[in-house]
Amino acid sequence: MPQSPQHHLVITALGADRPGIVNTITRHVSRCGCNIDDSRLAILGDEFTFIMLLSGSWDAIGLIESTLPLKGAELELLIVMKRTRVETQPPRPETTWITVEVADSPSIIERFTDLLDQHRMNIAELVSRTTPGRENSQPTLNIQMTAHSDARDDRYLFEQAFHRLCTELNGQGSIRLHSMLDSDPSETSPAQ
Repeated sequence: MPQSPQHHLVITALGADRPGIVNTITRHVSRCGCNIDDSRLAILGDEFTFIMLLSGSWDAIGLIESTLPLKGAELELLIVMKRTRVETQPPRPETTWITVEVADSPSIIERFTDLLDQHRMNIAELVSRTTPGRENSQPTLNIQMTAHSDARDDRYLFEQAFHRLCTELNGQGSIRLHSMLDSDPSETSPAQ
């Protein structure tokens, strides 16, 4: 018997953080016959956000689409859903991992995302966290990003621009580059 095609749905749930809430959502997903292919969870202030990529038969995805809004209302969650396609994509030749530690101020994250955009890099993941400063010191912003690029020849120009930005902002940063065309990932010297 041929296997039915898989359909996909992206769900974001946002609400007050409390014990058991993630288990309640994942149980509902499972009972609808869907699989969680990918997910991210974050606690932001007193709120949590849970993002999931679900797969399932047409009927299973339809069931979750029709029942999750009621479950979300019951749990006092804001639920957003959107069907999507998941296609096998060829690997990108260049992957870059970036970490930065810098004194926090408005527009710092935008400075780094703009730098990646200027070098035609697609940001695949961004995690940032601000830690309070100690007595008489400014809060510290920690940024981690993963980005992909097709432009191998731009790699060293990007490294130089990244190091210049870290120096300008009086921050510390490091880059790890991996090219499918190279045999090993390369680590650049930290920016200071």
